[in-house]
Amino acid sequence: MLFWFIAIAVTAIACAALYYAAGWRMVNAATPESNDANSHFRLVLAGIDADLAAGKLGEDEATAARGELAREILRLKSEAGRVAGAGLAFGRAAMFSGLVLVVGLAFAVYAWLGSPDQPSQPLAGRSEVAAQQLDLESAIARIETQLTANPDDLRGWTVIAPAYVEMGRYADAARAYRRIIELGGPTADLQTSLAEALLLGGGDTAAEEAIGLLRAAADADAGHTMSRLYLASVLTGMERYEEAVPVWTAVLALAQGDEPWIASARQGLAVAESGGTVAPSDQEAEMIGQMVAGLAERLAAEGGSIAEWTQLVRAYLVLGDTDSAQAAYDDAVAAYPQAFDRGDLDTLALGAGLTINGAQP
Repeated sequence: MLFWFIAIAVTAIACAALYYAAGWRMVNAATPESNDANSHFRLVLAGIDADLAAGKLGEDEATAARGELAREILRLKSEAGRVAGAGLAFGRAAMFSGLVLVVGLAFAVYAWLGSPDQPSQPLAGRSEVAAQQLDLESAIARIETQLTANPDDLRGWTVIAPAYVEMGRYADAARAYRRIIELGGPTADLQTSLAEALLLGGGDTAAEEAIGLLRAAADADAGHTMSRLYLASVLTGMERYEEAVPVWTAVLALAQGDEPWIASARQGLAVAESGGTVAPSDQEAEMIGQMVAGLAERLAAEGGSIAEWTQLVRAYLVLGDTDSAQAAYDDAVAAYPQAFDRGDLDTLALGAGLTINGAQP
């Protein structure tokens, strides 16, 4: 109803402005046009009188000239009145009819085709995203065909592995990363990516293998942050706090001060150091509760950025409300189905022991 009220009001204002602009009016005229014409005729009449006085015209000729001048004045006045009246009537009538026709047609077409009461369409359901997904699936199918014919194509496996993660095909992603390591040798990034695929796929056996891969990646590269973040998160989620503390400490020592994961790492360290019992003070809990309530309502009604969803999940975890944190994480996954959009959020969820695989759309 609000939409129609606004639409009608805006349309009425626009039509009124156009109708007013179509009206006939005199602009920038110091004196009426009829006064200018009369001045011309007075000069002509004065010239006739001057010629009569000078003897250039006779009395009969002067009388005939005055009569002709009078007829000319009457003719011009008659034509000016008809033109002005017709122009005014035609301009206003045509404009009014045109406005009524356009407004009626616009509202009729929108009433037939439009749906102002429908909610916004989710990003994942829009045709552009569907087309992109279709293109991605087609590209993956072509690469898979090439890899079947040439299983030693390192470049093909390198391209398809992250694409599998994006599509939620974590078992295929793990298989692809194993093949990359076999063909090109292990690196900290590859071992971390394989561990990530295993963790997202779920399973206790996969978690143990992932921990081994992450330890190997951290040992191979003393400055590798992502492997340490994943390792500390997994150990904390498995309640292996004594092992998690030094890893959290090491990753925080690598921070430059402006990384987006610092807050999550500090929270993870606090949880590990307290044996999973860390809790905010009463004042902090009240402030966090107020913030969480407002943020949750806004995200549920309007949606938000991935950073805001991460903030909401983290706040629920600080309050000890794991069920709400899991529900918020699931909503975030529904809003951002592509895994590469949720790096920090997935790291936080893994560290808190939330269910990752079951939340995938």
